[in-house]
Amino acid sequence: MSTKKTALACSVCGSRNYQARTSEGNRSERLEVKKFCKYCNQHTLHRETK
Repeated sequence: MSTKKTALACSVCGSRNYQARTSEGNRSERLEVKKFCKYCNQHTLHRETK
C-alpha cells in the first residue's frame, strides 16, 4: 500500500492549514482531527479535503 498527501481544511473558515499522509486503502470516511487554526485563533475540527 502506498500513501498520499492530503490537505486538512478548517471546518469553520475553510482554510487549508495542515497536510497529512494517508494510506490509499478502502476508506469511506474522511479523516477528522481537532487542530489549532491560526485564522480562527482557536482549536477547530479539521477535515480531509480531496
